[in-house]
Amino acid sequence: MGTAAADETVTTKQGTVRGRNVDGLRITLGIPYAAPPFGPGRFQAPRPAEAWDGVRDGTRFGPVAPQSAELPGAPVWRPGQEDVLTLNVWSPADAPGPLPVLFWIHGGAYTFGSSAQPDHDGAALARAGLTVVTCNYRLGFEGFGHVPGRPDNRGLLDQIAALEWVRDNISAFGGDPDNVTVAGQSSGGGSIACLMSTGRAEGLFRRAVAHSVPDATFPPALAAALAQQVAAEAGVAPTAEGLLSATPQALVEASDRVVARYASDPSSGPLHYDTVIYGPVLDDALLPKDPVDALAAGSGGRVDLLVCHATEEYWLMHEVGSMPPVTTEEGLARFAADYGLPPDLVARYRAHMPGAPVLDVYLALAGDALFTTHTVRLAEAHAHAHAHAHGSEGGRVFLSRFDRRRGRPDGSRVRAWHAADVPFALGTLDAEGVDFLTGGPADEDDRALSRRMVRAWADFATHGDPGWAPLTDPSAPTVHVWDVPADREEGASPAHALWRGLRAAPLPTPPLPTPPLPSSPPSADGARPHPDEASTTATG
Repeated sequence: MGTAAADETVTTKQGTVRGRNVDGLRITLGIPYAAPPFGPGRFQAPRPAEAWDGVRDGTRFGPVAPQSAELPGAPVWRPGQEDVLTLNVWSPADAPGPLPVLFWIHGGAYTFGSSAQPDHDGAALARAGLTVVTCNYRLGFEGFGHVPGRPDNRGLLDQIAALEWVRDNISAFGGDPDNVTVAGQSSGGGSIACLMSTGRAEGLFRRAVAHSVPDATFPPALAAALAQQVAAEAGVAPTAEGLLSATPQALVEASDRVVARYASDPSSGPLHYDTVIYGPVLDDALLPKDPVDALAAGSGGRVDLLVCHATEEYWLMHEVGSMPPVTTEEGLARFAADYGLPPDLVARYRAHMPGAPVLDVYLALAGDALFTTHTVRLAEAHAHAHAHAHGSEGGRVFLSRFDRRRGRPDGSRVRAWHAADVPFALGTLDAEGVDFLTGGPADEDDRALSRRMVRAWADFATHGDPGWAPLTDPSAPTVHVWDVPADREEGASPAHALWRGLRAAPLPTPPLPTPPLPSSPPSADGARPHPDEASTTATG
């Protein structure tokens, strides 16, 4: 955080918190925005944070949400850590007036990750003239698992509670509560799409940035079926009482075993390829429509939207081994059939990628199906609704694509893959763990690209213009392409034209049988032994 540091106190509606003034930035970490979501509040909507006396320490990140992931440079979750609904604020210490607010939601397949990841540091965007907020929220079963009689989408409700905290408190940190931009990538970008789609978040932000939005909403029947599988793996009944009897650790471990079964069974349908078993649930209370349909119908109508996708999204999933490879024509045909895609789409990709190995065709097709076309489809839906709003203020849409690639010293290539754009947009190229995403230490071209992306985000958050023309005609879009050594303007990805009128079929109810409940009770921690011990490695 720099070398020059001094204490800095800020008074919120819950109490006074002590952060640090580091090289001209006021940095306050681990501020509760809601009560710990355990005990009586487990599987419930977030409750207000309790007030405190004295001065609370705000120099360290709060605990992360229950998960099995261990990410470079980030804290890991330990059983017993419960105060997981906290947020962090970066702001210039001597700002002349209220600054635009950028509220960052981390990704991680709705299952892992945290605001404490080194590449999510808000300092660079704060130095660009913003007040930056990042937050933790409930993940995995705690945040998105279906519990009978309890609200679905608890992770989204946490995000809304954090935005309400921003509305009520951010002015004390120099931020403008009337000029908030929400931003996120992957499942963070999916969260943005959901926030734009629900009336519960209306008025809490005026702009949105969504990178690599996954096409992943869960019909209620699917969410319930997956919850039954997890409950059975944990050795409890799939009822509120049964699930409450399982510890968070037991549900994390049970979820990992369910994921491992899907990954190992080629006959298990779409979840075999994209083993993400949690995500936003289509429910009557918060999310009655899929975000594409909701935006097309005018939800979030006055919210300006900036979207971005990477050119080669799915190559990252192959690199980290979070999805099974497809290397035969038969496997490619099965993938298309499992996703309800027409057989001639594979042929069109073959023609689009002459001479490419089957694996490359599969990765291109999967990345476009799950991220690229969905991100563009969201933009088009919002632009279409705006075009029919008779000139109402706001609601403009800006398209961009991340296309920066690089060779490694060993001769291999770092592609323009999923999540590689995050450290460029947040200005965190030197953060721990980023080398893997970017292919090595940043050179001057990389740093120049990062400065351009940081500036675009800051300008968009400030006045709604990232520096290129908005989308007005979906049939001939202007796309800003992030690249080195310089950016360029061009049309939509050629592959996107192959998807006109197509969309992957909604996920079906899982075909795998639910394991029977054990005759013996679970162990003390709520778990029972299982031969498939695996941790979640999917990225989203």
